[in-house]
Amino acid sequence: MRRLPPLTAVEAFVQVARLGSVKAAAEELALSSPALSRRIQSLERFVARPLFERRHQAMILNNDGEQLLARVAPALDALAVAIDATTGEGDLLRLRLNVPPLFASQRLIGRLPELRALHEDFHIDIDTQPHALARLGEGLDAAIVIAREIDPALYSRKIAQSRVAAIGSPKLKEGPNAILEPDDLSRATILVHRDMQELFNIWRESIDRPDLEPLAIDHFDSGQLILDAAAQGLGVAFMLDEHVEGSHDPRLVRIFDHVADASYSYWFAARRTGLSNRAVRIFHDWLFETIAD
Repeated sequence: MRRLPPLTAVEAFVQVARLGSVKAAAEELALSSPALSRRIQSLERFVARPLFERRHQAMILNNDGEQLLARVAPALDALAVAIDATTGEGDLLRLRLNVPPLFASQRLIGRLPELRALHEDFHIDIDTQPHALARLGEGLDAAIVIAREIDPALYSRKIAQSRVAAIGSPKLKEGPNAILEPDDLSRATILVHRDMQELFNIWRESIDRPDLEPLAIDHFDSGQLILDAAAQGLGVAFMLDEHVEGSHDPRLVRIFDHVADASYSYWFAARRTGLSNRAVRIFHDWLFETIAD
């Protein structure tokens, strides 16, 4: 049988590759940093080539490291699953996930049966409360958030880049007071989310009309309520276009054809050490294979 490197060295390599830091990987494996570094070095001696680019407080995979990770990480994860099944510790996988309500209702919940079919023991606790990123590791394993950028101390990956659209009831485009041109907003109420009040500014600047002012601005803290209010003709809502498309509400139309690139995106985020959680890894991989744009 061909000689293999120590499993502890492979485990150390995968953890450093996923976390990007010897210190973080050492904490996850309950080792000292020097001990973990020795395991990495032993694996590099075994394969007779370096696997990382050493940078200040960071370890970045080189091309050889990327190829090795792609080959051994799935096998190591499969080994962990087999051990869990044998010891009885794999009976239940639970993820504590924070997610915006609209994303959950429009894009996530309807697809979860697919995930359950792949992993019958997988369960998710859904949290929709604010300040998700600050609560990672303290009651939350992972979060899906709308943000401009994510703290680089966290692991993050963009799910979708969004655009801003003006939407409302078709009735707003009819009659003597119809809203047909951007200037018509001067006699209209616009609807915005409290956490994304900049969306209207982004949209009006994209049409070179930073001076454009609506008659009034009504604020909401629920995306679904904005959609409902817009459908009832209470104003022109400025929202991410995917929320409009995901609503499948025939009472809503785009008031203007123009859409603007938003500075906001949907992101998946977790603490870097959280990626060692099998439930987090399973959900992360499934999310980007099935839902992410």
